Amino acid sequence: MRERFSVTELTALRNDLLQGGLVDSREAAELLQVFLMGRGYGVSPQAALDAASRVEMAGCSLPVLQNELEGLALVM
Repeated sequence: MRERFSVTELTALRNDLLQGGLVDSREAAELLQVFLMGRGYGVSPQAALDAASRVEMAGCSLPVLQNELEGLALVM
């Protein structure tokens, strides 16, 4: 299976999440939504919030971030 997002894209998103401190899961969820919508994918706000919580719990590791984004991305 081909990955939808490059390591460069994921690293930039991870840096944005970490710079924001992941203090607020809602803000992190919004960032995930903006990231996906900017690449032509739809995403459920509740699913993004759930994913942001899981990413936060995993310390924002790239493999978890990638897995969550792959699961969230809905083709429009």
